[in-house]
Amino acid sequence: MSTHPFKHILLATEHTEFDTGAERLALSMAQRCELPLRAVLPILSNPEYEVEAPQLVLRAEREAAAKINALRLQAQEAGVELEIGARHGQEPYREIVDEATRHGSDIIVVRRRGKQGFLARLFVGEMVSKVVSHAPCSVLLVPRAAQMWSHRVLAGVDNSPNAEHVALVAAKIAVQCGLPLTLVSVISHDADSLRAQAESTLGHALAVASAVGAHAQSQTLVGKHFEQILSTAKALSADLIIVGRHGESNLIHTPFGGTTQKVIWLADCPVLVVRA
Repeated sequence: MSTHPFKHILLATEHTEFDTGAERLALSMAQRCELPLRAVLPILSNPEYEVEAPQLVLRAEREAAAKINALRLQAQEAGVELEIGARHGQEPYREIVDEATRHGSDIIVVRRRGKQGFLARLFVGEMVSKVVSHAPCSVLLVPRAAQMWSHRVLAGVDNSPNAEHVALVAAKIAVQCGLPLTLVSVISHDADSLRAQAESTLGHALAVASAVGAHAQSQTLVGKHFEQILSTAKALSADLIIVGRHGESNLIHTPFGGTTQKVIWLADCPVLVVRA
């Protein structure tokens, strides 16, 4: 079994101040894993806009070209092979998702917007939330100040069918980066039946992690799911959190697990959302 976690990385960026963390991390991943990197620069556009404001369109094209050149220079300085292009559309998230689908990307690296409020669409930014909801693959959400993980990987697993896949992805990343792995399962209150179920889930997850050579430990936590995941990550100095995503969902109106949404929004480190 291959322990290489990802083979086709797609960086989605608008090359703004909010994208610096995602760009830095995508380059680091490609460099460390010796992988080519693809990047897409989504540009909001529509036929009416192009007809009525051709000068603005031309300016947008020039700005996009400048951003692409800047990213190519960053990749060259990092020794990373980069393929990059702009995609125009009325909904930028669709351009990102289509790009990932077309090229068989197994991870999208994208920014996480700053902590701006408790309205759902401001948790990670509307465009980014739609990318997470509709992506054909895993999505890594990166805060602006984030660095490549170097201390510990923490993965939250539950009794869903996706649990073992989350554990497998987490284990492969831990092995690839030479880091310890902590698997956690959170129960709402300390009942014997809930604890037994959590420990069974963790047992299966540990077996999956061990099979790929990860140095893993497990913990059953009691309390609010997102609070326990975040506080445990902080206590263990974990600098990558991994959680699961179950099927298609709309993050804005029906969050794919309030736990996942809050972990993404509140974490100081990158959060990888693994698709089943």
